[in-house]
Amino acid sequence: MGEFVKLEVDGAVGTIRLDRPPMNALNRQIEQELHEVAIEASRREDVRAVIVYGGEKVFAAGADIKEMADMSYADMATKEQHGLSAAMSAVAAIPKPTVAALTGYALGGGFELALACDRRIAGDNVKVGQPEILLGTIPGAGGTQRLARLVGPSKAKDIIYTGRFVAADEALACGMVDEIVPQDEVYAAARRWAEQFTGGAARALAAAKAAIDGGLDVDLDSGLKLETHLFAGTFATEDQGIGMRSFVENGPGKAEFTGR
Repeated sequence: MGEFVKLEVDGAVGTIRLDRPPMNALNRQIEQELHEVAIEASRREDVRAVIVYGGEKVFAAGADIKEMADMSYADMATKEQHGLSAAMSAVAAIPKPTVAALTGYALGGGFELALACDRRIAGDNVKVGQPEILLGTIPGAGGTQRLARLVGPSKAKDIIYTGRFVAADEALACGMVDEIVPQDEVYAAARRWAEQFTGGAARALAAAKAAIDGGLDVDLDSGLKLETHLFAGTFATEDQGIGMRSFVENGPGKAEFTGR
């Protein structure tokens, strides 16, 4: 367990918890710890779904600008090979359903972390955005790529070019977040979503995630080939046999999967 990032497991739900008060600024130590915890969550068989959470007051207000202010091009080019972008990629690669529970602010690197998750549930007073342009730079940990894929290039350009903070209602309307709940219910709502998958067919869920995410980066024909390959692979799992036998014998939705 790291100093600022921990993986807490309860009932097959793993919570990646950021804890660097007051704003969970993402410094180099958090980047490294986040990377390590994401790999741990991926490997642990007792973790079947993952919540990323910054606490009741704030998700993450961005990168640690004091730490970055005096860095040179050479410093940043070297750092980012193992830095925030790599940490976000490790979160995105978790082969399990993931949900970001957003409270307070999710800005810059903080929102890039949310973008690395499969789903985003936000409090009704949340502010999200990519304000890097106001610092004379651009999002560098997936913001330009994942946001454009999520909301389309025109909306992503508006958000990134202006650097403005986006309130909860607009964020929901344009697809930056998927659900809005009262601020004090954010974690509970994220947990309800995650708990749907704790008894699910883990290998099939991983295959579905790989097919969707991998298919977004290639042409349709290549995506269909990827889907076919992953679909066939599920027939090497215990859960495929369990699921189909249960359907034949008992109807849909009654299978008790092993996760193997």
